[in-house]
Amino acid sequence: MRILLLLFLAAILGTPAAEAARVKDVARLYGKPDLALFGMGLVTGLHRTGDSTQNDATIQQLANRFQGMGVTVTPDDIRARNVATVMVTGYMPADAKPGSQVDIEVSSIGDASSLEGGVLLFTVLHSVDGQAYAHAMGPLVVGGFSADAAGNQVRKNNPTSALVPGGAHVERAPDNYFDLNSQDQVIWNLAQPDFSTAARLAAAINAHLGQPHARALDSTSVLVRVPPERQQDVIGLVSEIESLEVAVDAAAKVVINERTGTVVMGADVRVAPVAVAHGGLSIEVQRTTTASQPGPLSGGQTVMVENTRVQAEEQDGRVTLVEGATIGDLVTALNALGVKPRDLISILTAIRQAGAIHAVIETM
Repeated sequence: MRILLLLFLAAILGTPAAEAARVKDVARLYGKPDLALFGMGLVTGLHRTGDSTQNDATIQQLANRFQGMGVTVTPDDIRARNVATVMVTGYMPADAKPGSQVDIEVSSIGDASSLEGGVLLFTVLHSVDGQAYAHAMGPLVVGGFSADAAGNQVRKNNPTSALVPGGAHVERAPDNYFDLNSQDQVIWNLAQPDFSTAARLAAAINAHLGQPHARALDSTSVLVRVPPERQQDVIGLVSEIESLEVAVDAAAKVVINERTGTVVMGADVRVAPVAVAHGGLSIEVQRTTTASQPGPLSGGQTVMVENTRVQAEEQDGRVTLVEGATIGDLVTALNALGVKPRDLISILTAIRQAGAIHAVIETM
């Protein structure tokens, strides 16, 4: 696999810059913010990849959990490498009700080497107001792995962070209830601010209502005055608006995920003519353990000897002219260089510093 995801995106070169999307997919109502949730918990079921026995926070949490179940233990009684202390975070929708499920993220805050195969224990989630709104638990979905033995290590992506889809269960609705039917106007906020999209959204709403009740306030917000005949059915009006289709425009953007080596480029990315030379230096360290056996009747002892081998290899690099100003040209040129996704990150950053790439570069 050469350029991860880029070959797939190259197929959309013929797609116009502005695509139609439903309003509910690109905007949301103002006045209904999500509630940030967080909590500290424990992940169990790890295969000796959890926190070290010297991690006081993990040991104290385990002791407290045992105390809560009526089991008396002291921190000195606990020796566990199958447990890790984690931070649990997520966002609860403003309309969430008791019983709703919310996706959460789990990340290690100790010295655990991997959360693969772990299960999050019951964790209470609070918001910034100090109130508890949900509890979380469940098996983790880890997008990487790590393994080591005898000084050798293999790791893919980041194994110390994970997701738990639907892992948080809401126990209490947010206090900032928003009564939509009492409003005489509503504001739609775009997920991706853009003046062109805001103007098109206002035009689409006015065309649907038959009167100029909507206007763009800025690149993010569109104000909609509720017609007098719809004052008793604001929710119905919102339902009609969110089903409308609007032509969405966006700035050219390149998104880079350093942890996974993933690069996603939009179809509108343009590149000025630039020369690129790419070469790589890889260093590999291998350790092998052998037994040194003394001769018969020599009186010596068998000892274990570690042999270390260091190998460095520099790839050949050649200069390639990237021109043509389309994502397809960029993919073809970089494939000719034999670029891998992680190398692509460095190349794109260098092209941007040279002022030859006309797009916003975001890192995750």
